[in-house]
Formats: sequence, C-alpha cells, structure tokens
Amino acid sequence: MKKVILLLMAVAFLSACKSKSTGIFNSTKKPDIEVLASEEINPALKSKAYGLGKRILNTCNTSKFKPFTTQEATDKVIQNTTLERLSSTCSKYLLKYGQFKDIQLVEVIKNNKDNSHIFRYKAEYQRKFIQKELQVTMNDENKVAAIKSTDWTDVYVP
Repeated sequence: MKKVILLLMAVAFLSACKSKSTGIFNSTKKPDIEVLASEEINPALKSKAYGLGKRILNTCNTSKFKPFTTQEATDKVIQNTTLERLSSTCSKYLLKYGQFKDIQLVEVIKNNKDNSHIFRYKAEYQRKFIQKELQVTMNDENKVAAIKSTDWTDVYVP
C-alpha cells in the first residue's frame, strides 16, 4: 500500500513540474513596448504631441497657461495640470535651469498593451549643465494621457 501511495505522489509531483511555454520562441507575440521609426508615426499625432508638450513648458517663460480641452487631454491630465501646480514647478525650473528654449523629439515608443505612444523629447534650457526629458504619452484616442519630466537617460525606463 505504501508503494502505491508513493507512486501516486511521484506521478502527481512530476505532472505538477511540467514546463510551461514562456513565449521566448513564440514569434507571433508582439513585445510590450517597441521603438517606432520616424516614418511609422502619424504626422498629425507627432505635431499634436509636440505642440502640447511645448505649451506646458512655455508656461514657465510666460506664466500663462491655456488649459487643455477634453479633445486634447484626458480628464485626469486636465485636473492635474492647473496653473498653480505648473507655477510651483516652473519656479523651481527657472531657478535651476533658466528659461525654456525648445524640445527635440528623440524617439517614439509604442506601448502595445494599451496602444499608446510615448513621445520622448530632450528639453533645452538656458543653462545646459543637465539634460532634461519631457515624456508626452498619447492614448489610443490621440489625447494626452500623461506628461512627465525627468532627467535625460539614453535608454527608456518605463
């Protein structure tokens, strides 16, 4: 009887240890994120992301901000981008980096999970001792879903 129980436990153990397919060799699955070539990007979407990103950073120079509309941004972004919040961030940036000059598109990353596009810009300021990055995330409805400013890194870090 002990041998039968041990044999059943061994069979149960071996069946529980069967390997799963990890998808490493599955060529039909798309990666979660991918860098797009410049010609793969809709020019209207590229222009819209540039305009909205530059509008945010120009607020630091002019102290005037035209709020986003519901056609330009999601409700969450509209609620979070107020003149008061931008002013507090801008005062820090003006002291540290000087006047904002322009942004240069470096790459566009497509997030295949939610079909959004992340536009990575290098932000140019008066003082050039550190490179800043502006990320503008456009969702599948071509609305701004997120705006993020960080120190520049050559490799995208989600």
